[in-house]
Amino acid sequence: MTSGVTTTGSLSDSLPVVIDAARTIREFPGQVPKLAERHTLPEGTGLSWDEVELAQMTAQGITETTILENAQEFSDTLRSVTPTVTGITTIVTDRTYRRISKNVVAQMGKLAMEAIERKRDEDGIATFDGATNSQPGANTTLTSGVISAAVSNITGNTTEGADGPLNFVPHPFQLKDIQDEVTAGIGSYNVPEGISEEFFRKGFMGTLFGANVFWDGNISIDSASDAKGGVFAKKGLLYIQGHSPRTEPKRRPEYGGGADQMFLYDEYTFAERRPASTSVWIWEIYSDATAPTN
Repeated sequence: MTSGVTTTGSLSDSLPVVIDAARTIREFPGQVPKLAERHTLPEGTGLSWDEVELAQMTAQGITETTILENAQEFSDTLRSVTPTVTGITTIVTDRTYRRISKNVVAQMGKLAMEAIERKRDEDGIATFDGATNSQPGANTTLTSGVISAAVSNITGNTTEGADGPLNFVPHPFQLKDIQDEVTAGIGSYNVPEGISEEFFRKGFMGTLFGANVFWDGNISIDSASDAKGGVFAKKGLLYIQGHSPRTEPKRRPEYGGGADQMFLYDEYTFAERRPASTSVWIWEIYSDATAPTN
């Protein structure tokens, strides 16, 4: 027989375990799929999305004595993009559903779709790695001038400058270097109202040299602490969708006294639209992405 004061420790084996709340690991918002030029492949039209590109022609000056016989030929180029299937499946037994906390069950349903969305964003990010041009390079601190140069080359190249929306998608650590560039004087002098003061209070938001800025935490950092973001024209990055995400359930009575299996599929692909070898509408932003400490 034990003497003394009875505490919760005395009866620890009698304390019930109640799951008061449940949460899922936070996902970074996928940026690239919503920024690309999007097309859906119509049913009954084959496996690929096909686009014909017609080449430019050349006009000439005419005088009163000119006989116009320099006929210009129509020339086309076919671009084909084929979506591929992505999927995920889960199996949960009936006993599991009966015994686990309802708080946990309520969070389980969205995880499979979040996995699809993350992979879709990562596949879009991977397109940057195939870009012809890459700046400023591994182990190099990103500066705003690199973004300015990318925007200028995308919009002003002599073959075909891109029009429409421009986007800059960096890792947050890359974006921090540009913030530091703008706010470098803080601590040395008073900061008047303006861009530096806005950065200091809110961080980087909005546009940079005409490119909309969307940081993306799904951009991976390699073993050398470098990351690959991108600057691109919307028309330079194609997102071709075969079908919308769809689910299909299957009853599995042979699993542990009965279980539900759920399949989730999506069909899509990303492709760079590159009208000519000298007309590049995507620039890889490859730079240092060491975790900041100050």
